[in-house]
Amino acid sequence: MTKKQDNSAGKMQVSRRDALKLGLSATIAASVFGGNARIVMAADGQVLKVANPAFNQDWSPLRGGGVPYRWNSIWWAAPMYFDEKGEIHPYVFTSWTPSEGGKVWTFKLDPKATFSDGSKITAKDVQGSWNVSAMPNTKNQRADQVLAKVTGYADVSAGKATEISGIATPDEGTVVVTLSETDPIFFMRVANHIAPITKASQSRGKDGEEVQDWYMPDSKAVYSGPFKLTKIDLDAGKLTFEPNDKFFGPKPKLARIEITSIEDNVTATSLIKSGEFNAHTELITSTIVQDLGKEFSDGPLIPTSQHFWFNTSRAPMDDPKVRQALIMAIDRNGLIKASYPDGPHKKTDQVINSVPGADNSGFEPYPYDPAKAKALLKESKYGGPERLPKLLFVGVSGPAIQAAAQFIAEQWRQNLGITAVDMKPQQDSYAGPDQNAVQIFRDDVGTRVPDAVSYLQGSIASTSSNAQNKMGGYKNAKVDSALAEAATKAADDPKRVALAQEAQKAFREDYAFIPWYAQAMSRWATKSVKGIDKNLDWQVAKPWEISIG
Repeated sequence: MTKKQDNSAGKMQVSRRDALKLGLSATIAASVFGGNARIVMAADGQVLKVANPAFNQDWSPLRGGGVPYRWNSIWWAAPMYFDEKGEIHPYVFTSWTPSEGGKVWTFKLDPKATFSDGSKITAKDVQGSWNVSAMPNTKNQRADQVLAKVTGYADVSAGKATEISGIATPDEGTVVVTLSETDPIFFMRVANHIAPITKASQSRGKDGEEVQDWYMPDSKAVYSGPFKLTKIDLDAGKLTFEPNDKFFGPKPKLARIEITSIEDNVTATSLIKSGEFNAHTELITSTIVQDLGKEFSDGPLIPTSQHFWFNTSRAPMDDPKVRQALIMAIDRNGLIKASYPDGPHKKTDQVINSVPGADNSGFEPYPYDPAKAKALLKESKYGGPERLPKLLFVGVSGPAIQAAAQFIAEQWRQNLGITAVDMKPQQDSYAGPDQNAVQIFRDDVGTRVPDAVSYLQGSIASTSSNAQNKMGGYKNAKVDSALAEAATKAADDPKRVALAQEAQKAFREDYAFIPWYAQAMSRWATKSVKGIDKNLDWQVAKPWEISIG
């Protein structure tokens, strides 16, 4: 059943939605309803007009992912937050102190922190927000990235309990968290909007479950961030946010934020070029720089990268010499030029990037050496290209990815004589038993904390989903032991980074991936929009700073 909170569009809601889906301009669609989509200045100030790529029917801030998650920071506060440079800042929490070897963390709340109704944000609200985020029926996609190491989280996430036993609230301004194992960077894990701070009495029912539609204006919801949701019409795909005058942080500069669903990227690009919109949630096209200018897609590099991963258990990738030959036959400078010649993403040689520990001096990139590659392929147990099975890529789903995969295939043809290559867009179709039919997975890896150990634990450690599901059960004892030891070191201990770099070098020698690019977190806003820089968690770091002019 479709939810509807704002009837201002009247009986023509579906027609308006259909008009936008069909690619009609927002000016035409608005004129049908007596609106004026070109206005970006409200009578009382500036308006950010955002094109959203989907008609999302669920805007709960507790989902931990999805398209709506990109805007969590404008209407919800977090314990702490990272800015676009990866530096951590206090927010609802003003201090964080570890004890007992990093197994117990004490967080102090800002006594000035309030909700949009003026009521105080308390430790119980934090506790309740984390508890409801952990409940399996809430379906928070990434709650485990924040809370997995908290004592009692596993019981709640498995449906065996409704309260995380490791979270205590000795007073209204203090939260004490006990972990099941030492984690020196736990404070970094909570510095995001994956499980934002809500008024627990509204978001959580007596049974511990999330209350349906609790965040809607008609539910008299209160908000913790710099803006509050004032209108939502899911049929029309439109949301309106206005400043929260009780926000305990800096006063927002915008008068309003309007988010309107436009599913077609070509239409969205045209509307932005015409000035009818000035921002987008996540616009990804191969010609974005040419269409909207370098500044629109420009942004800081974040600890997320895209690579082509080898299934090391699948022939012919089970032969290290074949893997090495396939990598050395590729001019990776040409690879980035073929896929993102104008950016915003940047070529990378290693897994670690955009975090402390990116080893730009001690790490040796894979060389481009066609002659050596040809010799290695001949030395392999396959003896040459004629006896190789067909090489199957999956995850080749967009123009830039297609360009990259085709470049790789052409390099293999020219330098190694390999012609049997196939490409498929879907990764999910090759889950489970069918996964073994695939030799090359294109996928991203990354971390939501600026930490090299976390980055590698989620990408090349044998326990990672990437190693198990994309790389055919890849395991290197040197990698695992170095990361296990590194994880016990404090965030500022040089040994933490040094051990991560050792793990990465050990992984390099297995020749198990084709490095591609480090990802830039695009502004997705026109040149006139200021202060909309995003952080490593895909959130606008300081939404109160957004302005137009």
